[in-house]
Amino acid sequence: MSKRVLITGAAGFLGSHLCDRFIKEGYHVIGIDNLITGDLANIEHLFKLEQFEFYNHDVTKFVHVPGKLDYILHFASPASPIDYLKIPIQTLKVGSLGTHNLLGLAKEKNARILIASTSEVYGDPLVHPQTEDYYGNVNTIGPRGVYDEAKRFQESITMAYHRFHGLETRIVRIFNTYGPRMRLNDGRVIPAFMGQALRGEDLTIFGDGLQTRSFCYVDDQIEGIYRLLMSDYALPVNIGNPDEITIKDFAEEIIKLTGTDQKIIYKDLPVDDPMQRKPDISLAKEILGWEATVPRSEGMKKTFEYFKSLTKEQLHKSEHKDFSKHIVK
Repeated sequence: MSKRVLITGAAGFLGSHLCDRFIKEGYHVIGIDNLITGDLANIEHLFKLEQFEFYNHDVTKFVHVPGKLDYILHFASPASPIDYLKIPIQTLKVGSLGTHNLLGLAKEKNARILIASTSEVYGDPLVHPQTEDYYGNVNTIGPRGVYDEAKRFQESITMAYHRFHGLETRIVRIFNTYGPRMRLNDGRVIPAFMGQALRGEDLTIFGDGLQTRSFCYVDDQIEGIYRLLMSDYALPVNIGNPDEITIKDFAEEIIKLTGTDQKIIYKDLPVDDPMQRKPDISLAKEILGWEATVPRSEGMKKTFEYFKSLTKEQLHKSEHKDFSKHIVK
């Protein structure tokens, strides 16, 4: 009998890629998503498979899954500033109530659970690059606090369940990740730049463009998450690509990649936007034997091809298809 894994946020960017990975590895995959930011088009290709089932459910409410579970991966959460600033209460609830519900389910099923945390727990860091033992520089009451603090609480309650109940837990701190299935206009830098380029608009940089990010291609990220789940390490682990670039240089790369001639325009920097972001992945290398292998030039080309295909089909996207027969209510 195949092992069973529950993936929350299954219709989202990373969640859908995780569904693919576990199907490929021979698991029976149970996906959960309330579709507040997810898109069923991301998992449409899995509906025909017997080893995949999907529940339209909000994990901040009681979660019941019949039968055994071997693993749970909790990836339900808005992840882009546009989303979590628009739905701040839901963001806090999925990080707190949702995580509590899933930890309880893991305890009941004696399942190992991996929690998706984020580099945002480091806030606007005073340490560079960021190591797992850095406690962060976070504004708890700023607009971004709804996401940052939800993730920090998520880590705290997960470690409490690990220490108090002996639950098998894993925590991944995800740094900026990109690739196919990102939403074109979700506010994150790559889809924002590519969307503007494809529409022939000038590229918008917030601040002076000297702030840095480190972008990890989705295939590398999924591999790191998978290895962490299968490891015996319970403390947080950074998974990201340490190849750091300024936003200004990155915008120029996008213009070159897309073959367009847009200008770069500058707007005010949002409150608490981090000035530097680069993971120290020494721990991932040591414990998981993992490091990113996809160069940004290769990953960005694949991502651009995906976004180009979306623009041709936007009028025929998933909202015009009837997926209802595939959804278990």
